[in-house]
Amino acid sequence: MAPNLIIFCGTTIFTTLLTYLLTYLRTYLLNYLLIYLLTYILIYLRTYLLTYLFTYLLTYLLTYLLIYLFTYLLTYIHTYVLTYLFTYLLTYVLTYLFTYLHTYLLTYLLTYLLTYLLTYLLTYLLTYLLTYLLTARSRVLLGKLTGFQPVRKFPAFYGTQRFITAFTKLSLS
Repeated sequence: MAPNLIIFCGTTIFTTLLTYLLTYLRTYLLNYLLIYLLTYILIYLRTYLLTYLFTYLLTYLLTYLLIYLFTYLLTYIHTYVLTYLFTYLLTYVLTYLFTYLHTYLLTYLLTYLLTYLLTYLLTYLLTYLLTYLLTARSRVLLGKLTGFQPVRKFPAFYGTQRFITAFTKLSLS
């Protein structure tokens, strides 16, 4: 009977432990542990972490970040960007523009404009304007040569003795 008693006691202890574990521990786990842990974690997360996150982290981050931005970056922008902008941009642009204006534009203006304009104007003046100025004399010369005949008969008299005498009389008078 002694071994049966040991088995009986062992099974009873085992069943009570299992019953206790399945009922009470599950109840405590679900009720107290999960509820208290979840509420404590949620309350802790909501209050302390958000408070610390928003107050300390954001204030330190924003103050140091803004201080860094306003001091270092503005200093950097002020010194380097404006310095490089004013020195390089103004010096290079102004020197390039003055060099370009001085060399190319003045060279092209003096060479092409003056040469082409002067040659064109002189050619135009010598050919067209002098031709138009001499048209009145040429009409008189043509009238003397042809005896006021139509102009189409003028080439017949060109280069003849009559043309040369009429031209010399007209030019001498």
